[in-house]
Amino acid sequence: MFYLSSLEGFGLTFMKPPQSHTELDAIRARLDRKEGPEFWRSLEQLADTGEFQTFMEKEFPQHIEEVKANPVSRRNFLKLMGASIALAGATACTKQPLEKIVPYVQRPEDMVPGKPLFYASAYTQGGVANGILVESHMGRPTKIEGNPEHPGSLGATDIFAQASMLTMYDPDRSQYINRRGRITTYDAFLNELNQALSKQVEKNGAGLRILTETVTSPTLGNQLQQVLAKYPEAQWHQYEPISRDNVREGARIAFGEMVTTRYHLKEANVILSLDSDFLTTGPGGVRYARDFSSRRDAVNNLDQMNRLYVAESSPTLTGAQADHVLGRRAGEIEGLARMIAAGLGISVSTPSGSDEAASAWVSAVVADLRQHSGAGLVIAGDQQPAAVHALAHTMNDILDNTGKTVTYTDSIEVQPTNQTDSMKTLVQDMTDGKVDLLIVINSNPVFSKPADLDFAQAMNSVALRVHHGLYHDETAELCHWHIPQAHSLESWGDVRAYDGTITVVQPLIAPLYNGKSELEFVSALAGNPNKKGYDLVREYWESIEVHGSSPFEVFWQTTVHDGFIVDSALPAKPVQLQDVAAAIGAVPSVGDGMEIIFVADPTIWDGRFANNGWLQELPKPLTKLTWDNAAIVGPSTAQRLDVENMDVVELTYQGRSVQAPVWILPGHPENAVTVHLGYGRKRAGQNGTGTGFDAYSIRPSDTPWFGSGLQVSKTGDEFSIYSTQDYHDMGLEGLGSMSRDRNLIRVADIEEYRGNSHVIQEMWEAPDPERDLYPNEHIYDGPNAWGMVIDLSKCNGCNTCTIACQAENNISVVGKEEVGNGREMHWIRIDRYYRGDMDAPETFHLPVPCMQCENAPCELVCPVGATVHSKEGLNDMVYNRCVGTRYCSNNCPYKVRRFNFYLYADFETPSLQLGRNPNVTTRSRGVMEKCTYCTQRISAARIEAKKEDRNIEDGEILTACQQACPSQAITFGNIKDRNSQVSKLKTSALNYGMLTDLNTKPRTTYLGRIRNPNPVLEANSSKQSKV
Repeated sequence: MFYLSSLEGFGLTFMKPPQSHTELDAIRARLDRKEGPEFWRSLEQLADTGEFQTFMEKEFPQHIEEVKANPVSRRNFLKLMGASIALAGATACTKQPLEKIVPYVQRPEDMVPGKPLFYASAYTQGGVANGILVESHMGRPTKIEGNPEHPGSLGATDIFAQASMLTMYDPDRSQYINRRGRITTYDAFLNELNQALSKQVEKNGAGLRILTETVTSPTLGNQLQQVLAKYPEAQWHQYEPISRDNVREGARIAFGEMVTTRYHLKEANVILSLDSDFLTTGPGGVRYARDFSSRRDAVNNLDQMNRLYVAESSPTLTGAQADHVLGRRAGEIEGLARMIAAGLGISVSTPSGSDEAASAWVSAVVADLRQHSGAGLVIAGDQQPAAVHALAHTMNDILDNTGKTVTYTDSIEVQPTNQTDSMKTLVQDMTDGKVDLLIVINSNPVFSKPADLDFAQAMNSVALRVHHGLYHDETAELCHWHIPQAHSLESWGDVRAYDGTITVVQPLIAPLYNGKSELEFVSALAGNPNKKGYDLVREYWESIEVHGSSPFEVFWQTTVHDGFIVDSALPAKPVQLQDVAAAIGAVPSVGDGMEIIFVADPTIWDGRFANNGWLQELPKPLTKLTWDNAAIVGPSTAQRLDVENMDVVELTYQGRSVQAPVWILPGHPENAVTVHLGYGRKRAGQNGTGTGFDAYSIRPSDTPWFGSGLQVSKTGDEFSIYSTQDYHDMGLEGLGSMSRDRNLIRVADIEEYRGNSHVIQEMWEAPDPERDLYPNEHIYDGPNAWGMVIDLSKCNGCNTCTIACQAENNISVVGKEEVGNGREMHWIRIDRYYRGDMDAPETFHLPVPCMQCENAPCELVCPVGATVHSKEGLNDMVYNRCVGTRYCSNNCPYKVRRFNFYLYADFETPSLQLGRNPNVTTRSRGVMEKCTYCTQRISAARIEAKKEDRNIEDGEILTACQQACPSQAITFGNIKDRNSQVSKLKTSALNYGMLTDLNTKPRTTYLGRIRNPNPVLEANSSKQSKV
């Protein structure tokens, strides 16, 4: 059930989005007549009501005098700060592990105060590793970067890796061993565990069940196999709510075995995605984003630009990057896949009566794939049925892509299995009284299990229940024992990357709450409770003799230093295609009713990050919602249901109901509702408990991803949810009608650009350099002047830059209420723009940091000189001068300045200091802040260059956003150096600045986006749902 809360007592009023049935009709008519802006941010902007204009005219959407009294009480503040910046609780320490850990760059003889060390480790999600480098200051890990040598990351990260640092310092993490509600000792646990295990010896372990998430760790897998060998009739189950069961089953249908599929996007000229968001989610997502963007380099590699087709059931970031998108309900994607397969000559049954737009789209895709045989690629989404995956494998085979753009290896998983079936078996065994001892490791099935499996009730039949995890969560509450888990940055371990590369997990700090790693916990099950994680990993790799002829100690030190075993990726293996057509049978029927689609939340995933303030407040890439989930529908569906944004509806599916607020998303397919999983937690922590609604409560095991038959009914209630999409708009405030066509986003097709290389720069007239009202007082007599270029062809809007900036610069979380007041603090935002029909628009993303203007409007109006121009061209903030007039923000046309209305940062609790970057000042109430181009990194490089009597080299400084970016869309450097990469990009005909007609001369500029559309589909664009 979704519980509503009210803010009426606070005296607040919120702008009701103007999206009535009549207004949506009017908006659609305006777009059909091509009236209004070419690129638009939201339906509210298109409606252009007086209420919306009033909202946008305010510099700050809710003025300080309008907010409720005492908005951030000490109690609420402490709740917020519980996961907003790195903290470790009153018992925290900065003790390093006892074992030797090896820094990535050099082995230190001693720590140097003020100089960080970097250690190679791994971030794991879904059992798959990405190599990372962890920055440590005097024994305190403070920042995560990608490992540039690791094949899974190549130096980049994603939002989850960046935010995992915050999870480690979360004071809501489990801190004590808990036995039936009482704090006790590990020895007491071992005594009771050993008694239970001794009873299982007689039964050969028939009553023992172990539940984990997906395991790819060779060491952990070996331990679990040892436990199963000791207790032959025991069972090991694996379950994750965001599982890849369809991927495994699709491979089994196609090849007769569960292999791992690896894509080589650098080699692909034409890519077809069947409901796959492969650029931002799933194994290899970071690497795939890099490889894909390398073929989107319009400056250096225009002739090698790839083409991307996407058929999707709910708008995704991969779809936003596509040259052609076809939006259809999730149940219709298989029909499209069958049509494409049939067009390629595969004998499969196809749906009858498909629409004209889909047929034209399919014909064009088939022709393009055929033309690029051997250089094409078909990718199926994890949530699509196994039949779609099997068809994708078959199409890749018939197109001669196998071995070129796609290869197969043995599974990277230790024991690949159908996880939903495994969960069903476990629940049934517990219900039947077959389980005496249940061990749950790093999993929360009470919250995330399918709605038709009553895991909590079944657990009542188990004599002894043990939970091992980071939090005392919903599952821990119902267990007899709870053992705190050590965070990955506190643990030794190993795990495989997307390609099978063995990656070492290395701790940076001793466990803050004396938690046990997974290896140490399973070792206790095997009868070795005193073994340390370091010894377990080392002994395993020493036992299998992978080091060859070199001494093991040399191999071990090299592996720990590098963070992975070189050349340990699994080799490609030959596969034999089976009779897929016979296996998948006839076309499944697609129901006529409303369809529900379940997807992982873009920021809190399956709910495990619900207490992470950075991720809760990070705007979701397309809806821009924060702190909540919603029932997402398209404009046409909203009209038919007669609902508006924030209307509460009741969703009823297979006899189960939940209430949810509505959010209307342009481009969402008609007659379908998308809900994000992971919200509605009851025991997540102070930030995560009670946020949003629980979509798991209506998610059945037989249709875990989508299904028809959804009933939607209005309740008559409203619930406030906040989207940042219309905050900080650059095109409406004080600029009149001309502001609507200022071409903040500049896009051209590849043939248009080939015919006129200046098409991007000609989209807006450059100002006359002689007509300048700004005083030309800036003299740059030094060797450096910094600038940045952002490539819009490469940017996929993933938000990694935003969260990396927050982690690097000690940016506070403000909470849902303050976000509702327009006061989120992110220094770099990703603006979303649409073009075309609101039912099927094109989507574009625009990262907006500080422009670091040469003629900075903010500098002229500051009465106390708190914003000044540096001798290297940076627009600096002097925090201790700022008195909070906010004149600078009012005068900034780019709306990139953020003001601390209240004391969002806690200066009183010493433990809060642990995770902060010591090189960045933490701002107080009444201070303005903004992007600094990571001036602390510039200063560090300047000092090193001065010590060595040299200039700063190109590429020596990487800003936090640049370093984290998976697609390498951001380039930073010295614009006085004509040979620097940033200088070369600024000379490109694609380079342009935003709002240059104001003569601000921004140092941050953009490369216009180049599309590579199929001419056939472009010619038929009026008949397509989206091209």
